[in-house]
Amino acid sequence: MHWSKGHDPRMANPLLVDVDTGVDDALALLFLARHPELEILGVTCVAGNTDVDRVVRNTLDVLHLAGAGSVPVARGADRPLIEPRRPASGFHGEDGLAGYSLPLSPHPASPLPAVEFMKWAIDESADPVTLLALGPLTNVALFLRLYPERASRLERIVFMGGSAGVGNATAVAEFNIWHDPEAAAIVLDAPVPVIMYGLDVFYEPAVGVRDIAALGDSADAALRLAAALLSHSVSLESDDPRLAFGGLLGDAGAACYVADPRLVVTGIFPSSIELAPGAGRGQTIVDRRNSPGESEQHFGSKKDRRMEVAMTVDAHDMEHLFLETIRKEVAL
Repeated sequence: MHWSKGHDPRMANPLLVDVDTGVDDALALLFLARHPELEILGVTCVAGNTDVDRVVRNTLDVLHLAGAGSVPVARGADRPLIEPRRPASGFHGEDGLAGYSLPLSPHPASPLPAVEFMKWAIDESADPVTLLALGPLTNVALFLRLYPERASRLERIVFMGGSAGVGNATAVAEFNIWHDPEAAAIVLDAPVPVIMYGLDVFYEPAVGVRDIAALGDSADAALRLAAALLSHSVSLESDDPRLAFGGLLGDAGAACYVADPRLVVTGIFPSSIELAPGAGRGQTIVDRRNSPGESEQHFGSKKDRRMEVAMTVDAHDMEHLFLETIRKEVAL
């Protein structure tokens, strides 16, 4: 195994973002829209936290509120590759934003489907592109299958999902991977660096209640939205002790990692996705052993892909980066 921190503090520029805009995707979009050194080429939408049409609507409205309404938004897959859609309405609500209504964006979605938009944006970019995926990996997998030659134009794929430990959708599977395990397996096999920002760090970065209150008192509607979304996770803390430290950044933590990788310690491990039916389906298997065990001695070792996995996070500095960034005025 290999551990690293602060391996490359360069900003991810340019950036494609794939979302299933629910509560924490919206926080990530607010952060990305207001970070002065991140160039968002576009945002693609996938079914996950809610249905894909609501995801498109939420994404357009959040970007507009953040002052980034001109960022292109493209509609993508409305269901996983094989299984039916299974939304996460228990946390995000039926509309994905916990019932928080936003002013409608006047900007229409792109006429290009998500996969075609990805191809177009990557072809148009003079520099390699970072792809940040915050929902199920269906769109990303379809892109890699339809245009495998474009993978060389990606600098890296960073995805929020998976876990080297316990899950949330099941005892061992995280929601985004569980929602479309076949897509995750395709992405893990991509011929580009793949970094997993999973549940091992997901629940640590949080905004305290005093800072949430200050955001809620702001004259900036985008900051009031951030306060409402952060308050939503605080309101659920009695049901989940992992939410007891404040308003969960969640997906926004992965966006902060893209902006400053020094905030996260990662390890590189043999990794795979469990695809078989049963209790383990959707598990991200991360082999953190120092040496092979009896299984390998008896049956030989599998050639699992080695993946970079976020294992610890500087939660305090990540919270500071998030708050300082969303408070900036955006000029597009």
